[in-house]
Formats: sequence, structure tokens, C-alpha cells
Amino acid sequence: MAWFKRKAPTASIKETKLKEPDGLWVKCEACKEIIYKQELERNFGVCPKCDHHFRIDSKARLGLLADPGSFKEWDAALRSLDPLNFKDAKPYPERVKAAQKTTGMDDALLSGEVTIGGHKIQLCIMEFNFMGGSMASVVGEKITRAVERAIERRCPVIIVSCSGGARMQEGVLSLMQMAKTSAALGRLARAGQPYISVLCDPTTGGVTASYAMLGDLIVAEPKALIGFAGPRVIQDTIRQELPPGFQRAEFLLEHGFVDMIVNRKHLRAILIKLLDFFAPEKPEEVRPVF
Repeated sequence: MAWFKRKAPTASIKETKLKEPDGLWVKCEACKEIIYKQELERNFGVCPKCDHHFRIDSKARLGLLADPGSFKEWDAALRSLDPLNFKDAKPYPERVKAAQKTTGMDDALLSGEVTIGGHKIQLCIMEFNFMGGSMASVVGEKITRAVERAIERRCPVIIVSCSGGARMQEGVLSLMQMAKTSAALGRLARAGQPYISVLCDPTTGGVTASYAMLGDLIVAEPKALIGFAGPRVIQDTIRQELPPGFQRAEFLLEHGFVDMIVNRKHLRAILIKLLDFFAPEKPEEVRPVF
């Protein structure tokens, strides 16, 4: 007979696992590699494994291109109205308010005056997170005003496009922006000031059919989707198999629609070289054009 008896434990010991905070890792859409988010941000939103270019917002792109502390925003208070009283699943004003809350912007374009490598530039950057970077009345007006300031101040224009095209909720008023911006860029060309168009993924629809493809120099990011209608729509319409890489930046470069493809990490340096060549003057004061 045993003098002592071991009692069974009354409480079970549960294993505890450390829970990692959400949002620390990102999966690459191209190579499926899991990337540490901070590493991706340090690499300008470019996958360190396969060089895939993630979409970045307009403020991140501004920080990538501009001289530190040089940006002065213009026309920030312009906002879209609802001229057609448009309503689909929800009213148009509600969609605009939701996009404003998500992005912290009033519309799908960030525009202003900036210096890049010491060159004074009128810079416009589209925000894809604002209703797919769609071009509506405000976007067209802000681009036109930026071009008019460039004519007045004798400085180049750079527009960074990332858009699904015209905003259907404003109907023909949105389509009118194609002619409006194109006419303004025609005046810029006659004034002898360069316009550099930077195409990111995606650049489609009415944006491609207007100011995005009117640059004196057209620069694209690698593998960016660039076209009017999407490849699936085209294939279903013509009922033919499309060639490999159709509507990607490399395909357009091969066929003469794009002047160069530049990795995002080198874009600022390339833009400075282009500006040094095409706009060597760095004016200290504003000189009106008569």
C-alpha cells in the first residue's frame, strides 16, 4: 500500500501562441512571394524578388519624385457636383464622399507646383484609390489649370496617369474633359514648353484617349496596362486571339506608342536628366507670356 498518492491536475495548461499584427506582410501578385511590408515600402513599392510594380497612392508618388519640401498644392478645394442626379447602386454624391473619406482627397487628382532636381514643374498625379482614378469635371479642370499656369510661368508639365478612364457618373461632361485637356496641351506646345507623360498601371479609357498619350515624351512603368478598352473586351469584339503581352508597356514600346520604360526606383533620376536636356533653364521669377 502506497504512503502517498499523486493527485491529477485540476487545471489544464493551454499553449499560447504569439499573434502577429495584421498588415506586416504582403503577397506579390506576380511571383506570389511573401514580402515584409516595410521592405516593400523601402523599395518604392517594387517587389524585390521579381520587380513587380505595386500600385502606390498619389502622395507616395509625390514623395518619390519631388524635391523635399518643394510642393505647393493648387486647386485643392475643387469638388464634383452631381449634374445628372446619377444613381446606380447608390447615389453619386455618396460614392464621392466614400472616396474622399478613404483617400483624404477631394477628387482623383493631386496637382500643384513643385521642383524636381531644381526644375520648377507643374505636376499632376492621379489617385487610383479615388473611384479608380476616374476622370471627371474636377480632374479635367485641375489639369487644364495646371497647364495654363505652366504657360504663364514658362515651365514644363508632368502628368502621372493611373486611371480606369472617364467617370460615367458625369456622362458627357466627363467626356468633354478629353477635348478640354487636349486643347490646353496644344497651347502648351505652341508656347514651347515640354510635357512629359508618365503612364502607370492601369492607364485606360478616356485618359489614354486624351492627355496621357499627348506627351512630348511618354514614359511608362514596367508591365503597365495601357490601352483604351480592356483586352478581354477587344478579344470578345474581334473574336481573335490577342498577341502575347498585348497592351502592356513593353508591347507599346515595341510598336512605337511609348518612348521608354523606366523602373520606378530610377524614375526621378531619369526625369531630372530629361528636364536638364529639354528644359535647361531654371527660372527664378515668374515671367508672363504675351
